[in-house]
Parts: sequence; C-alpha cells; structure tokens
Amino acid sequence: MLEQLLIFTRGGLILWTCKELGNALKGSPIDTLIRSCLLEERSGAASYNYDAPGASYTLKWTFHNELGLVFVAVYQRILHLLYVDDLLALVRREFSEIYDPKMTVYNDFDETFRQLRMEAEARAEELKKSKQMVKPVNNSRKQGQAQKAGFDKGNKKREGSSAAGGGDDNDEGKGRKLENGNSNGKNFEIDEPRMTAAVNGKENTSSNFSAFDVSKLQKRTKGGKKTDTVVNKGSKVDPKKKVTKKNRVWDDAPPETKLDFTDPVDGNGNEKMEVVPASQGESMMDVEEIISSDSGGEEDDNVQKDSKPEATKKGWFSSMFQSIAGKANLEKGDLEPALKALKDRLMTKNVAEEIAEKLCESVAASLEGKKLASFTRVSSTVQAAMEEALVRILTPRRSIDILRDVHAAKEQRKPYVVVFVGVNGVGKSTNLAKVAYWLLQHNVSVMMAACDTFRSGAVEQLRTHACRLQIPIFEKGYEKDPAIVAKEAIQEATRNGSDVVLVDTAGRMQDNEPLMRALSKLIYLNNPDLVLFVGEALVGNDAVDQLSKFNQKLADLSTSSTPRLIDGILLTKFDTIDDKVGAALSMVYISGAPVMFVGCGQSYTDLKKLHVKSIVKTLLK
Repeated sequence: MLEQLLIFTRGGLILWTCKELGNALKGSPIDTLIRSCLLEERSGAASYNYDAPGASYTLKWTFHNELGLVFVAVYQRILHLLYVDDLLALVRREFSEIYDPKMTVYNDFDETFRQLRMEAEARAEELKKSKQMVKPVNNSRKQGQAQKAGFDKGNKKREGSSAAGGGDDNDEGKGRKLENGNSNGKNFEIDEPRMTAAVNGKENTSSNFSAFDVSKLQKRTKGGKKTDTVVNKGSKVDPKKKVTKKNRVWDDAPPETKLDFTDPVDGNGNEKMEVVPASQGESMMDVEEIISSDSGGEEDDNVQKDSKPEATKKGWFSSMFQSIAGKANLEKGDLEPALKALKDRLMTKNVAEEIAEKLCESVAASLEGKKLASFTRVSSTVQAAMEEALVRILTPRRSIDILRDVHAAKEQRKPYVVVFVGVNGVGKSTNLAKVAYWLLQHNVSVMMAACDTFRSGAVEQLRTHACRLQIPIFEKGYEKDPAIVAKEAIQEATRNGSDVVLVDTAGRMQDNEPLMRALSKLIYLNNPDLVLFVGEALVGNDAVDQLSKFNQKLADLSTSSTPRLIDGILLTKFDTIDDKVGAALSMVYISGAPVMFVGCGQSYTDLKKLHVKSIVKTLLK
C-alpha cells in the first residue's frame, strides 16, 4: 500500500499531498531524502531506503526540471509495489498541465490522482498476470532443451565408449595406432586424438591403446630428482674458498664502536632530540590560497572537442539555428555525448568509476526536460551543471571550525578529543603531529595518546614527535587495550588541564574484523568529539571501499543504538598526485564527511585546508 505521495517545488514549497492516503509517516523520510540524496547529487539513483524505528520505507521520485517540481512516493519496503514508477510518470504528466506558479493549493487534483492510481494498479495487475502466463511455457521449453541436451550427451558417451572399446571404424583404429607409435612404416604423427582426449579428460583404460606408460613417467621423475641433487651438490661452494673482507687497520687505535651517525647522541649515549618550537614557521592552514579566475573557456572547449563526433551528425545550419533560438527541451540523447566526455575526464583525475557514473546520472536527471537558453551549447550547460554539483558536494554541510569547538569544550572544562583512524601506512602519526603543531600555534595545549599498541615502533614514533614539539604524551606500551589507554589519557588530560587530546590508533584494513571491533569499542567507550579518517590522495576506486566499509563496520559492531561514524577526512600525500585530485571527491561523496585537513609535505607546517574552487577547477580542467 502506498503510504504517501507529495509534490513540492525545488525551493521546498509543498504544493499537494494525497489526503486520501493520510498515513502518518514514522520519522522524517522526506527530509532525509532531500538532505542525503537530492542535495548530495545522488538523484540519479532509482530509489532510496529509509529505516525508522518500527518502519522501513522505500522512496521513489521524479523531476519536472522545466517547472522545477519534485514528485515523491513513499511506501513500505516489504511490499515491492510495481506500479509506483508508472504512477509517478502519470502524476507528473497530469500535474504539469494544471500547474500555475501563482497557485499554492491544488485541491481539485485529488480526484485526478484517484483515477491515475486505479489506472496504474490495473496496469500492474495485467502485467503480473501476463508474466504468470508466460512462465510455464518458458519452463517447459527449458525442460525440453535440458532433455535434448541429456540425450545428446548420452549419445556422445555411447560413441566414446564404443570407440574406446575398439569399434569397427578402421580409420579410428589407424589413428590410435599412429598415436601409440605403431605407424606401419609411415613417419608422421596425428595430434588430433591426443587433443580430444586431453579436453574430454577421459583415460583410456585399454592396455593396448594407453596414452602413456605410468612406469616410464615414474622413472623420468626419479631421474629428474637425481639430476637435481647432482646439480645442488655441484653448486655448493667450498668453505675454504670463501673470502671475507676485513677492515683495513691504519694504526693501533681501537675500532669505532658506533658507525651510524644519523642520530646525534650525548656523552651518556642518549639521543639529542631537535626541538621544533611552535614559532618556527606558520602552518599552511592559516595561509590563504590565491586561485586564478581564468577557468571558463578552456574547459568548455575541451568538452566540445570530446563530444565532436556526435555533434557532427547535425547540419551546420540546424546547429546554428538551434544555438540562436534555443532548444525546446533537453533530452537524454542530447546530454549523453557531453556527459560521457565529463565522465572520462573525471576518471582520468582519479575519481572512482562508480562515483563518476552516479554524478553524471544525477546531472542528467537535473537537466533532462529543461529548456536550453539562447546562444548556449549543450556542452557548456552540462559543464556548468557539473561544476555546481561538484561545489555543492565538496562544500561542508556543517561547521568545521575546530578552534571554536575547542574553546567551547574548554569552557565546559573538558578536553576536546580527536581520534585518528585509517588503513595501514597512510601517515596517521605524522599528520597527527602536524595537527598538534597547528594547534600549538593557536595557543592550545595538546596531549598525545599512544593508542597504537599493535605495531612495533608506533609508541616510539609518537614519542619522538612529542619530544620535538615539547608536548606531553600518554603511553602504556604495547599489547594493551587501546580503548582503556584512550580513556586513561582523557582522564589524565582532564586532571592536567590539557585542551585537546589527539588519539593515535593502529592502522587496520577495512576487512579486519577484530581490529575494527577494537576501534568501535574505543569510539563507543570514549565518545570523542571528532573522528578523523586519514586517507591517501593516491587511492582511486579503493577510496570508496575503504570509507564505506569503515562506516559500515563502525555501525554494525557498535553496541550503541546511535553509532558514531566518521566525522571528517584528513587527506595525506597531496603533494604527490599533481592534478589527480579525484580521491577527495570520491571520499566526500561516499561518506558525506568533509575534508578538514590536507597533508602536503614532510614538515610540521605542511598542513592546509581544502580549497573547493581549486579542486573543482582541477577536476574539470
């Protein structure tokens, strides 16, 4: 049963809802659809599933882009209603004929909707009956084919068995004799029977016509082993001939005990750690990036060149007249060449194929049916729509001012806790130190928590960063529960008055369930203010797999009814990718979390913000 159907404008004004249905929806499926799907350029999807306490809904929608209308149908997911798509198309057609931008109430549409619904349901019933009538015919045909295939196989087996038993066919007998070496005086071989026997995988059990002699094969293998042993014995080097190079001694001075001078040490043998004060250099987080504004023409020309083969099918006069007068309504066929060129370009910029395809579908859904303005080309219209979509996706939906949140937590006399998570080797510890350096420059007291108790050397690495930055570190060694270590670190920071606790965790693959369960426990037990996913800018399609599975595992393995997911992204190794910036788009699109930091170098100052316009310009260049 249909739960609700409503019509509203892209501005959010509800024009009509079905009073006949009048079902009170549990939760807010319409608001979630707008926020999570329509505004996030996921409108190219076929449907959207919404789970609420006590109900599970499926939402389907369609647009009238020329009038700026959205039609949404809501029904229980378990029902699988077949007529919803047809009903939405009928409602869209009928309502667009009576729509007036000056009207806000359409009570007369109730009777029209009742008739359209009955018509759509009747069509679905007829389609269902026709499918049921066709099914037995198909099954009987398949059974007949299976029986025929069985008979054919039986005949083939009989033929094979008669041939194997030495049948009456003289040619086959000759072929076998030739294969076994009895060539009757003729010096040629026939490979065909040997190939057939290999393909069929059948062994000839006849002793007269055997394919090979097993005893000969065993002798051959024994001989091979002997030759191997001989070679191995011969390859051994005589220890007397082994020459070891000795260090040359020039005088009677004692030899140097330490030959590695990479780490300077004092007289007691302790390492001398170079201290990096917070005033050494300004972090790139506080430096504004200047973006040139010469972006429009070149990208549009490139899209036009890519879609040239399809465009040349039209005549010169018709294309010129169309650009002057404007096209009545854009159709899907008009958009495909330009969208294909944009999809290929996004994929060359390291955007995951799945994300590029969904983006193009969403842009097509937003442009289909719109009227093309005069003196504009389809390629430029698609380019502008894609640029708006990319800016909307990459722009954070909420405030990401960490300094403001730190001061708000300080007023409540509790530390602001940030947990760094991610896969192995992406640079969590290094970029944690960069974030600590940036916070120190803003007069924020920081404590590090060494909760990577799994990888050897992880605690020592974080201790080195803490010593260089002159900030406290809380550590308990290895093979400890990281959730307990993080909890004790937060308690210690509360006693000492530290403003921020940066929690370092072990790198883990998204499929490693024991480590993902430990991470979920750490987040649930300590309830951090910010969960940062640290990911490489080098990844392509794997970015989708990493983030989606991290979020999924955190949700599935959490014992809370409202599990904490990833709040933000820290993108590392951004200085190594040139213009392949697509990983940022893939990660933001799949998770909905904003990119809060970008690591772009080796030193503590190499941390900056993500400039959305710069990324969009690079993606479409």
